[in-house]
Amino acid sequence: MKQITFALTFFISSSLFSAIEILDRVAVIVDDGIIMESQVNSGLENIIQRYDQQNIPKPPIDDLREQVIESLIIEELQLQLANRAGVRISDSELNDSIIRIAANNQMELQQFIDYVEQGGESYEDLRENVKKQMIIQRIQRGRVGSEISITEKEFESFLATDESLASLEPELLVQQILVKNLNQAKSAIERINNGEDFSEIAKEISISSNASSGGLMPWRRAAEMPELFSNAVNKKEIGYVSEPLESGTGYHVLMLIDKKGPLVQYEDQWLSRHILLVPSTIRDDVATEAEINEIRSRILDGEDFSALAKEYSEDPGSASQGGELGWLGKGVLAPEFEKVMVESNLGTVSSVFETQFGYHFLEVLETRSYDMTRDLIEDRAYQILYGRKYEEELENTLRSIRAEAFVEIKDLD
Repeated sequence: MKQITFALTFFISSSLFSAIEILDRVAVIVDDGIIMESQVNSGLENIIQRYDQQNIPKPPIDDLREQVIESLIIEELQLQLANRAGVRISDSELNDSIIRIAANNQMELQQFIDYVEQGGESYEDLRENVKKQMIIQRIQRGRVGSEISITEKEFESFLATDESLASLEPELLVQQILVKNLNQAKSAIERINNGEDFSEIAKEISISSNASSGGLMPWRRAAEMPELFSNAVNKKEIGYVSEPLESGTGYHVLMLIDKKGPLVQYEDQWLSRHILLVPSTIRDDVATEAEINEIRSRILDGEDFSALAKEYSEDPGSASQGGELGWLGKGVLAPEFEKVMVESNLGTVSSVFETQFGYHFLEVLETRSYDMTRDLIEDRAYQILYGRKYEEELENTLRSIRAEAFVEIKDLD
């Protein structure tokens, strides 16, 4: 039978993989709970099976038994903590987790149930085991997550020094113009800002060896460039033109042409503002819609959108900002709002429309294609750093729980 892939990480120790024994004895007393001999035997069978499946030499049985008992003790202590804290897993949450496990094994739920039972295992035991793991993970997040703190300085240091992040940095395609003096460099930048083509200017005036190709340099990560270039173009957006950069050979002007890499991603975003009125027991839907249409008419007649938003809008998050919502991409706002925003022309006040929040009208001020690369790299870095600190703190927490517990291991020989 192939190995089932679980999306949960704690040691599986239930009787899922073994038959129920007729006679059973208490193997370990753990604070207010007990661990039965059948649980130890089941866990031992399971770990031996894993060694055999992977064709790995097994440690002595006594060492494996001790490992299983310690895992069961830690598990029992966490379940007791969860019980005292009132941690509960609803049937709907459990069902969702089972469905995800099935999907991770490329099966529909019923296929997964059939597969488990055809292998001689109990689906109900599997559900109970998954529920137990969910409870343990929830108590771990509660106990451990609150103890983790990542300072800005620590985060910046991690970004700068961790080698595992190097592969996340994008490769950059850069053009350069190299001239002899500062005035020539400033003149080149002025011509670029006035719309002239960078490549043509490079071919005309650059003294660099790559002038004939428009100053095009090879694809490189910022860390692989000369520090002068890296400091100038790293973390910049495509189209960025540097100030004159002085080196021993003259003055350089750089332009960032393109990026590529696993986390290079762009997102269409909209900067919009709106006014919202919310129906209430005092003002019903008809009256609310009539009032917001009147406010809209005042804007169309020339009154200031921002001032009216501050006075009338009932969106507490944006009213004080003159109705502005900031730069937002798709999937953030209510579907009805997003549809109107995406379909609106710049500077045009939309018609009144309704969402679950009430009645709105909006105006799109600007649109852009936003470079998400740096945000995604920082998100990934935070996940890595948090994960490392979580594992360290979890280990410390589990050791502390174990050290403080009353544990009596019975001699069953």
